[in-house]
Amino acid sequence: MKSVVVTGASTGIGWAVCKVLIGQGFRVFGSVRKEEDGAKLARELGATPLLLDVTDPDEVARAAQQVRSQLGGETLYALVNNAGIAVPGPLLYLPLEKFRQQLAVNVTGPFIVNQAFAPLMGAGSRILMMSSVGGKNGTPFVGAYSASKFAIEGMSEALRRELMLLGIDVIIVAPGAVATPIWGKADKMDVIAFARTPYAASLRALGDYMREAGKGGLPPEKIGALVHKVLTMAHPRTHYVITPDWMRYLLLRFLPKRLSDFLVAKTLGLLPKKT
Repeated sequence: MKSVVVTGASTGIGWAVCKVLIGQGFRVFGSVRKEEDGAKLARELGATPLLLDVTDPDEVARAAQQVRSQLGGETLYALVNNAGIAVPGPLLYLPLEKFRQQLAVNVTGPFIVNQAFAPLMGAGSRILMMSSVGGKNGTPFVGAYSASKFAIEGMSEALRRELMLLGIDVIIVAPGAVATPIWGKADKMDVIAFARTPYAASLRALGDYMREAGKGGLPPEKIGALVHKVLTMAHPRTHYVITPDWMRYLLLRFLPKRLSDFLVAKTLGLLPKKT
């Protein structure tokens, strides 16, 4: 039985990945930050919970030792770096500690996890890095999140080339809108903190857009199915995009940047007022 570690497994994409992989016969270790989430993961899915915060090297190291002991000398087949957060706010007004938190969880976290778990892997093993369509296209008011996903794209490419020496592959999956609890929090976005900035109205427009995107978002199980496919196919590509809105993705990805800037700004009310 092949063993896989999935970070950020308490809800959303991480939970769905665990569910799909266990259903396909994998043994799954899922990381959570709360004991009650770990108990639920074990009870409802049959996964082995790992209690850790991806930003804490000591907790991650202890979890890696737990996995090593349970592998019984076998190698870890795959690591799915899924844990992440999204910190909203205009970059000129976003508190520094919030920006640092965004990068700590989404960039430094996978860095720590990779260093701890890669020694358990061997030739033929795979590391899957969960990016986003926001890793190729910067969206206003989630610039810190986009920065973290752009970083994941670059770090993953460098890591893939370094790990060729060890026979370990690194693959990126970049989802668009997914129907997870993050979308239900859109109407709770903290606009008050930025009420005295020029961006208050545009932030409300983004909240409206997020709610609509969530309604048409992909079921997280579709991401789980793609992860299973990537982990089991003989010759996976290096990068996979999965989104419910391919037209928007392709337009923003390949239109001239000045034109896509205009379209995004018009949608969110960011064009300068005419006088």
